[in-house]
Amino acid sequence: MRIFGVRRLSAILFWVLACAVLTLSSVANAQWQATVGAQSTDKGRQALAFLPNEVWIHAGDNVTWTADADDIHTITFLTSGQIRPPFRVGCPGFSASGSSFDGSTCVSTPPLLKGQTFNVVFPTSGNYKLVCLVHEDMTAVVHVLDPSTPLPHDQSFYDKQAADERRDLLADADEGQAHEREGSPNSVKVGIGEIVATGGGHQTRSLVRFLHPETVIHVGDTVEWTNHDPVTPHTITFGVEPQDLFDPSANVTVDVDGARHATISSTSDNVHSGFIVSAPQERLGLAQAPLGVTRFRVTFTKPGTYPFICALHDNLGMKGRIIVLP
Repeated sequence: MRIFGVRRLSAILFWVLACAVLTLSSVANAQWQATVGAQSTDKGRQALAFLPNEVWIHAGDNVTWTADADDIHTITFLTSGQIRPPFRVGCPGFSASGSSFDGSTCVSTPPLLKGQTFNVVFPTSGNYKLVCLVHEDMTAVVHVLDPSTPLPHDQSFYDKQAADERRDLLADADEGQAHEREGSPNSVKVGIGEIVATGGGHQTRSLVRFLHPETVIHVGDTVEWTNHDPVTPHTITFGVEPQDLFDPSANVTVDVDGARHATISSTSDNVHSGFIVSAPQERLGLAQAPLGVTRFRVTFTKPGTYPFICALHDNLGMKGRIIVLP
């Protein structure tokens, strides 16, 4: 009986120890969840943000981000001082989900589509900045603490914070005034935006719409598009989309005030503005940035209906048309 009792006690102690090991293992390697981007039902309002954009985890934990918008984003951790590469280039190169980041080698996804996920493991304590290579002023931070240090928040806190940030970013408080035409009746506002700062970085709210998608003019009139978003580029594209979206088509000239200008004489003409975007924000200690190209003008010489799109955001519904009367 004594032998049986010892064996029974040993078995109980074994299972207690095993459960403790499993519990410690699960705590030391917790899995955290976050999202990338958000959008309104019609896709017109886009939250260019990591939600939430600040988390505290333990060394050895991992975070899975899920893309939640039809606008593309990357999840990118660059090394200290690394020059920001184009999103098509990556780090250069792209990383597999489940990659480890400790600050020594960059980790980046290609542009993610809605529903795609990406997981990063953080083996070493530190504070790591997260950026999107597609959108400026879309940043976050992951604070990785020693496993012995208590964490300030749990997953439910981050879920609520992400939901609150999503709601606030998608609010349309500024849109009423934005729908007013600027200057002449032939002017079209191209999107609006706002940069929001938090303790964890920057988030951007963008309305990806032509604020007056239909404009009626007469032969010989000129329509002017102006980008009102502080960071998000747009294009005004008639006809076939070119391979190079960044630069304007060869039939675009530059006016004396720096605005780009084209003439359209047929509904079959192909005209592309290139990126219409504000200059980057100024930073102390760096060379002053040149003026951005924020305006595009088109003079129409023949009657007809001329549809146009933003070649970057037409999948989100950013389209319009010019009706030219005799």
